[in-house]
Order: sequence, then structure tokens, then C-alpha cells
Amino acid sequence: MRLKPGVEATEEEIKEFCKGQIAYYKIPEHVRFVTEFPATLSGKIQKYKIREFEIEARGLQSMADAATA
Repeated sequence: MRLKPGVEATEEEIKEFCKGQIAYYKIPEHVRFVTEFPATLSGKIQKYKIREFEIEARGLQSMADAATA
């Protein structure tokens, strides 16, 4: 979701908005406000870069390195 220019919101306001719109288990635990997303030259958002940034910022490296099936 993107905020309109000049509009501000808090993490709690975003979560409260989601409560009436989506299922409770899909409501995000964490909200981070950014000015832009990492994108390719064609404009597609690079989700893996967002994931890598969040792993580093939240100190979840040990969980990210865990082997999965």
C-alpha cells in the first residue's frame, strides 16, 4: 500500500485499517515506511532485496540460514 503525497500514518493505523479489510492472520506484524522500493530497470520490485534488508535489519540471519526441506 502506498500513502498519498502529504498523508502520514502510523504503524498502528495501518494495522487497524487492515483489520477491516483482510483476514486476521494476514495482518502484518511489522510495518516499515520507505520512500522507494528496490526495482529493476523495467520497474518490477525486487522482493528478494527487500527480504535481505529485513533479515539484516531485524537480526534474523540465523533463521535465514536454517536448512529447509
